[in-house]
Amino acid sequence: MRWLVGWSSTAARFGTTPPTTATTADPYRSGPHAGGSSSTPGSHGPGSSDPGPYGADSYASEPHPEGPHAAGRYATTHRARRSGTPTHGTAAHDTWPGSSPYRDATHDTHPNGTGRRPGRDGADAPHPGGTAGPPDDAPSHDGPALQPVGGQLLWDGPDPLWAVGDWRPDEIRVVTLAPDVRLAVLGCCAADDDALKAGLLAARGGAIRHLTAWPGSYTAVVMNGRRITVTADLAGARPVFHTPWAGGTAYATAALPLADLTEAQLDIGHLAALLACPETPEALGDSTPYTGVRRIPPGHALVLREGSRAITGYEAVASLAVAAPERDPDQAVEAVRDALVEAVRARLTAPRHAPAAPPPDPGPVPGMGPADRRAARGTPTPLPGIGADLSGGSASSTLALLAAGLPGVPGIIPGTFNTSDGFDTFDAFGNPHGHAAPSAPATPHYRDPQGTTTHTTRGATSHTRGPTSTRPTAEAGERLLAVTFNDLTANGHDPARTAELERARALAENPRLHHVVVAAGEEALPYADLDIPLTDEPGPALVAAARHRLRLAAGSADHLTGHGARQVLDAHPARLADLLMDRRRRHLLRPVTALAKASGPSAGSLLVPLTVYRAARRLARTPYRTGLEAAAARLADGPRGAAGPPGGPDDPTAGTTANGTRHPATAHHGPVDASLAALTWARPGPAARWLTGEALADVAARLHQAAGRLTPVHRPGEARARAALTRHAADHRVLEQAAEIRSQRLHAPFLDNQVVRACRDLPESLRVRPGARADILRAVLAGSGIHHLPPGWGATSHAPSAAAAHTGLRAALPHLLALFDAPLLADAGLIEARVVRQALRDTAARDTAAADALDGLADLISTELWLRRLLARRGTCWTGTGAARRRAAATGIPHRPHRPGIRA
Repeated sequence: MRWLVGWSSTAARFGTTPPTTATTADPYRSGPHAGGSSSTPGSHGPGSSDPGPYGADSYASEPHPEGPHAAGRYATTHRARRSGTPTHGTAAHDTWPGSSPYRDATHDTHPNGTGRRPGRDGADAPHPGGTAGPPDDAPSHDGPALQPVGGQLLWDGPDPLWAVGDWRPDEIRVVTLAPDVRLAVLGCCAADDDALKAGLLAARGGAIRHLTAWPGSYTAVVMNGRRITVTADLAGARPVFHTPWAGGTAYATAALPLADLTEAQLDIGHLAALLACPETPEALGDSTPYTGVRRIPPGHALVLREGSRAITGYEAVASLAVAAPERDPDQAVEAVRDALVEAVRARLTAPRHAPAAPPPDPGPVPGMGPADRRAARGTPTPLPGIGADLSGGSASSTLALLAAGLPGVPGIIPGTFNTSDGFDTFDAFGNPHGHAAPSAPATPHYRDPQGTTTHTTRGATSHTRGPTSTRPTAEAGERLLAVTFNDLTANGHDPARTAELERARALAENPRLHHVVVAAGEEALPYADLDIPLTDEPGPALVAAARHRLRLAAGSADHLTGHGARQVLDAHPARLADLLMDRRRRHLLRPVTALAKASGPSAGSLLVPLTVYRAARRLARTPYRTGLEAAAARLADGPRGAAGPPGGPDDPTAGTTANGTRHPATAHHGPVDASLAALTWARPGPAARWLTGEALADVAARLHQAAGRLTPVHRPGEARARAALTRHAADHRVLEQAAEIRSQRLHAPFLDNQVVRACRDLPESLRVRPGARADILRAVLAGSGIHHLPPGWGATSHAPSAAAAHTGLRAALPHLLALFDAPLLADAGLIEARVVRQALRDTAARDTAAADALDGLADLISTELWLRRLLARRGTCWTGTGAARRRAAATGIPHRPHRPGIRA
């Protein structure tokens, strides 16, 4: 995990202290810059190889190292110039700190819930938290009172900035115009040094948007005297957090370090809102799971002036009274194509990185089989170069074909491997000898040395030739590594997924693609491995982290994924109301007709167009405040109101109730039901039906407060689409942290700023129609010279993911029931354990389960797992004389007294 952290205080005494003599090294510096500030490009010298706050020693062992640190493996130039010259993994960043710190052996994280429950009632807390700043005697001239564990100091002074984690040298770039005028860009950014200087000059004059207009995904920090500006991205995949501290403000791109810094406790209200209304920004606000730690909204920047903070938006806001003129569709699609091509090119032109080679296989060990030796070697390492997902869908195949077609060397670094380095063969699981393998799949995947594609289908075995096969040669390494995930547990029952795999096979015939099929059995089902790493916040990806990790382990050091394409390209159902507000009723004909066809041949399907039109018109005529108050009223009715349809019992789309107390979990599972439920300003999430009445009442109070305080800045359809994108970006960030593979970067170009901007400019007439995403991406590929696509390209299906989730829940039901024997969520007053256990049994007993029921249970399970993992940790993100035992949520679950009069 990688993040940056800094603060702006009211006085320099909370910053770094310059050395008093020439022989005294600055405790924040090392190497050639130890004597003071310098803008001359150069590398930090070698130092201690501190693994960082997310490394093995940061949370798993104590006491933590005190005193100054050195750059060590984070060595980098202040202004690393970009070039297409491959690097071969000799940089310091390739030194891996070890296994995840969240997997230490000091606690019982098994999902059976047995043993001591960490953090409950504060029993395991070493000390109560609550201090909001450093101790009075924290500053000293002997060194800094606080510094992040494993941090690399980018600049010092009263407003210091650190980069923490396994950053690559080219991912940290610092441009300096004067000692107090600097720009730091962290992440993948395609801008050259001249563009960075121009952006720094523009930001000094207040044009913050210039800092977000370069291709790539990154975070920009500007120092202009005592004014610090930190930009968040448009989607929310690279958020910025802040909290009051030491009379000023501390900020970071992760919330947990700030929570450790202030010893913040859990914000149970935020967790309740996250479960009850995950796609409603008004319920979540700017809160985080930690009390006092706040999030910058997407599209905004944090501006600090000597400790005081302000939040400002850098995107233009469209008028609500007058509709903006639609852009020409052809020009809009060309803009999307240009943005996607530049986003992919930014990854291709970045310096290449080869993963660090693990220690060689020690050979036979008495009492240890091959699987045991692979497990002892640690986590798998990806292949060097660039790869991409190739699921057969439109988003992943678009990125793979664009990356394969751009000039350059998209695949493995030629010459990286040879037959004399000891890594020239693969084992039976497709891993090089000496590389660790993931948990063995039921049917291994195979990498053909000649570059041909090997596919594995249900009931078939992989075409391995004995225990090993020859490694791809350097000549074959110039192709893009395309990874297809084949779920053997569900694909045999889903014709749509089988057709998608056939499309992936046809696409992989491209000679610039090297195709790898990862066959996964029951060991890769959701809920199969619940020993999760600690992430910044909970997310549904936690229950399927092992599943994603198995796919990513077969990929490259830089792996492209199509996450976010649906959210930035597809039309949210609420956009139908926007069309009515603009008096474009004729554009409703195609989507409502498609919904009628999707509902199947029945008498009720004839009423679908009229029902959808009425719902869209009702939303268009509903004021923003009224919509939030209606959502709050539904939550205030308790679990039954949260589970019911937005129209109430008289709504023609309402389902029948089961036993008169709770709306059935099978409601809203069709496309028509889902679209009608989305035609509202705010709606409860899938987990809301299982929350207590008290928790729902707290969220309802949040919505009431927001309704009286906020004013709408977007139309209902645009507002709902932005909220859905923000939620997906947050979930993608959790996925990155939970499924992180050593030395690998997971890239989502559809979440880049420029791609999001280009997609927002697409006209509604082009977006609100069936198959719009496939049509747009087909035009993008055609504009890039790719015209031949397999039949059926663009068709998508969510059935496999729902079927896999249902199968995994069935298989893991005993462990999940034990997890909720005495859950922390019940201690927090958010759920009743018996209700959730009954929901687990009912959902597992059904032959098929609705997607919303599965999603809701995934939210509850992932939040419970995250709470246990957070409260079990014993380390901290900080070290130094003022960091003794600074840890978030040290007192466990806050006590919530029972409040009578709230209906459960």
